[in-house]
Amino acid sequence: MLRFRYRFRQRNLPSAEGTGSGPAGRISKMRKLVTALIRHERIEGKHPYLDEARGYAERLIDEAVRNGDQHKPTMEIANYWLLEKDLLHKLFKVLVPRYENASTSYTKMWNLPTVYPGGGYHMALLELRNNPWPDVIPQQREVKNNLINVLIKAAKEDHEKNQQLTEHKQSEFTDQSTDTGTTTSQSP
Repeated sequence: MLRFRYRFRQRNLPSAEGTGSGPAGRISKMRKLVTALIRHERIEGKHPYLDEARGYAERLIDEAVRNGDQHKPTMEIANYWLLEKDLLHKLFKVLVPRYENASTSYTKMWNLPTVYPGGGYHMALLELRNNPWPDVIPQQREVKNNLINVLIKAAKEDHEKNQQLTEHKQSEFTDQSTDTGTTTSQSP
C-alpha cells in the first residue's frame, strides 16, 4: 500500500514521448523519470508527469524495502524501471537501508511557482526524503539573541516600566487632589 494519495485512473498527459507515441511512450517517459529520480534524488519538471512518476517510484522503493535484492520478482521490477543498471546497487544498498524504518512516504513533492510570461506550466519538484541536498525550504535561523532584538526587548521593558510609574504617579496625584477638594467644599 502506498503511503500517499494517488489517482486510480491515469492522467491525460500531453505528448509523453513525442507525437503519437501512445501508451508505450507514456511508460517510456515514466521509466526515464523514475531513473532520474533514483539517480539524482531530486528532479524538477511538469507537475502531471512528476505526480504520476511519484507513484511508480514509491512502489519500486516499497517493493525493494519489503523483499530485498534476493527476491526474483522484485529484481525484475527494478530491472525494468531503472534504465541505468548501476542504479540497482544504489536502490538496494543505499536507499533500502535509508527507508527500512520509514513511516511516511519515501518521496516529497513541492509545487513551484508558475513563471510568466512563458508556457504557464505548473512546475513541481520531486525528491526522495532524507536526500543529501539542501532543504527546499531552508530552516529559519534563531534570531532571538541578535543585538537588535536584545535592544528592542530592553527598550520595550523600559517603556513598560515608565508607563507603570506614570500611571502610579497619576493615581497618587488624583488621590491627593480629591482629598484636598473635599475639605475646602465643606466650609461656609
